[in-house]
Amino acid sequence: MNQSSLSALIWSVADLLRGDYKRSEYGRVILPFTVLRRLDCVLAPSKSKVLAEHAKRTAAKLDPDAFLRRVSDVRFYNTSELDLPRLMGDQDHIKSNLYSYIEGFSSDVRDIFEHFDFHAQIERLAKADLLYLVTEKFVNFNLHPDEVDNAQMGLVFEELIRKFAEASNETAGEHFTPREVIRLMINLIFIEDDEVLTPANPVVRAIYDPTAGTGGMLSVAAEFLREHNPDARLTLHGQELNPESYAICKADMLIRDQDVANIVLGNTLSEDGYPARSFDYMLSNPPFGVEWKKVQKTVKREHEEKGFDGRFGPGLPRVSDGSMLFLLHLVSKMAPRQGDEGGARFGIVLNGSPLFTGNAGSGESEIRRYVLENDLVEAIVALPTDMFYNTGIATYVWILSNKKDDDRKGYVQLIDASSFWQKMRKSLGSKRKEMSDTHIDAVTRLFGDFKEAELATVFDADGKEVERSIIDAAEFAPEPPEGGKVKVAPLSRILCNEEFGYTTITVERPLRDESGNVVLGQKGKQKGKPQPDSSLRDTENVPLGEEIQAYFEREVLPHAHDAWIDEGKSKIGYEIPFNRQFYVFEPPRPLHEIDEELKAVSARIMAILVELAE
Repeated sequence: MNQSSLSALIWSVADLLRGDYKRSEYGRVILPFTVLRRLDCVLAPSKSKVLAEHAKRTAAKLDPDAFLRRVSDVRFYNTSELDLPRLMGDQDHIKSNLYSYIEGFSSDVRDIFEHFDFHAQIERLAKADLLYLVTEKFVNFNLHPDEVDNAQMGLVFEELIRKFAEASNETAGEHFTPREVIRLMINLIFIEDDEVLTPANPVVRAIYDPTAGTGGMLSVAAEFLREHNPDARLTLHGQELNPESYAICKADMLIRDQDVANIVLGNTLSEDGYPARSFDYMLSNPPFGVEWKKVQKTVKREHEEKGFDGRFGPGLPRVSDGSMLFLLHLVSKMAPRQGDEGGARFGIVLNGSPLFTGNAGSGESEIRRYVLENDLVEAIVALPTDMFYNTGIATYVWILSNKKDDDRKGYVQLIDASSFWQKMRKSLGSKRKEMSDTHIDAVTRLFGDFKEAELATVFDADGKEVERSIIDAAEFAPEPPEGGKVKVAPLSRILCNEEFGYTTITVERPLRDESGNVVLGQKGKQKGKPQPDSSLRDTENVPLGEEIQAYFEREVLPHAHDAWIDEGKSKIGYEIPFNRQFYVFEPPRPLHEIDEELKAVSARIMAILVELAE
């Protein structure tokens, strides 16, 4: 059974809840019960060993915790004589027995159900005479890892959350990221680390997600590394704000035999869960366009008091969008590079705004300036639109690293993967497109090859696409079929960091009196100098690689011979005009061709009208 069918089967429990629960409340029951049944199935094989060990250690008056974790084969256990199937044997005491069973779990599992506020739902279900029926439903679901592996179970959780979010008009995309986007990001952050991907090399690495959600990014990263190097060990770390997502993430980490203490609850921006820790790899999909006003006071204090010793030294973006704060947070968590050892690489999903929002000197521009002047940006990949569950806007994956290969130093690679998609059989919220494995592999190769490339698309005589191929920038495009054509567009561009920078100069014009004479200053340093007319003031952006005076004389003075530059107002700025790098001019069709087409359409319309009149 695939995860869609399984999640639909589990969601069918909602039929029992209808009437006693609002549709928006179904998830409060279904999500914790799904977690409970999964944990119940995971512990089933070691149940008898755990009970025997518990009795033995308790009789010896020893703390049994460490012993029980060892014999359970996972990092958690349950010391109750009960399990979910046994609860079915005593319908009259289902509530007290369920409480007893939950209390038998180790403390880390009990914490999960506390964040689900599960006790409140048990009381409510019991009052509505639904507790036994709901429990019975879940007992019939076989969620043992032999039947539903961890990757599939993660997808089931995500599907259930999506249904819950849709039912309650919440934003599903705040909780998880499409799996193909995660796979692409993981490919990009691991691709150049041969040491990690080499089988039989028992390296240990740490990966971190500051917006962990249900743990999808961490889980996929763990699966990826296990496939490529089973001997490598990846410790998973994360922080999550939403209590329910946190609970599911923590449950998933338990089942994966990860240390659940590495999953922290709280707002990453105001409550850094890892204040003294750095990581080898990081992944994040922070919320798009969400204001950070609630934590503004705390973030601003850190910026002002700690400066570059804190996380937000380079600058603060506008309050309406905090996504660049997460970028700075990740930069602060990068493992330091020492000679040829160490260093970090991370991927973060951002919308288009961080590429260009903010003028020179603004918080956004200063953040871009910091990461570019420190040569941290390796690549930016444009994703197709309609890829995420809660938005159809354009999105970009930024890859940053402090361990660039020599040939990458001083450069940024831009990859336009916006055309690398296939239509989904069924839309999920705003998500209508997906990237196939072929698309992911193509983008990964473009990044790994680190060279400029173009996309050649072949159309037949009817304008239908028949072939597309990736060619090096210096290669010739394939020949078109008879009557067809080939469209060649940039796909991978490599640019110097400096090309994204500019100096904003303030151009002044003199203030004149009613007679047209230039008004001169009368006091201080301005005495005898022309006074600027604020209504004529203008600015110009001069590329960093160009001499400012030469630009001014060429571009400004021919049009305003009395202008001058106010040197004190000059500011350096950075922006990444992504779309400009991939723009391809297409000349409009000849007018006579359009005219002939309009005549043909008009003729068909007239013919139809004549037929109707008859």
